[in-house]
Amino acid sequence: MAKVGVLALQGAFREHREVLEALGISTLEVRVPEHLSGVDALVLPGGESTTMTRLLRTSGLHDPLVERLRDGMPAFGTCAGLILLATEVREGRPDQVPLGVLDVAVRRNGYGRQRDSFETGLDVVGLTGAAFPGVFIRAPVIERAGESVEVLAAHEGLPVLVRQGSVWASTFHPELSGDLRVHQQFVQQIAS
Repeated sequence: MAKVGVLALQGAFREHREVLEALGISTLEVRVPEHLSGVDALVLPGGESTTMTRLLRTSGLHDPLVERLRDGMPAFGTCAGLILLATEVREGRPDQVPLGVLDVAVRRNGYGRQRDSFETGLDVVGLTGAAFPGVFIRAPVIERAGESVEVLAAHEGLPVLVRQGSVWASTFHPELSGDLRVHQQFVQQIAS
């Protein structure tokens, strides 16, 4: 079984680790470049994207992470993690250079401020049963998805869960939903 790293520089890394472990997946908190060699996939959690971008640089993780991602390492970015993976960040700071491995243009805090956070049921491609509880907290908005990006779920006509090859990303927080199915889908792709 694959070992999944969880980027543990800032944000909701503990919650992702707990979901993965509930699925029986071995995890490793990734904080330095050496940790990348010990994982088969990586989750990039929600948090504060500008802070995470800065910490990727100061930790020395940025360039080795881009290399692993471009070599095909599976990744799943949620909220700020999606912003990190994107090719274009709109309304970001000038020094906020994304990793550029997911062909989307994303607008930070596109749904509004903290008080505008919400939860809604999402129909996710490949999931059976009840709608998935999408938890949106200061969520980004995907304003453009490239031709090679598959939309797995949408809200009000906008993509909220996407996949491009082995890179997954969501504007919402599946780790806070109490529902393991989206993480389970990601893990199943790693195993196959």
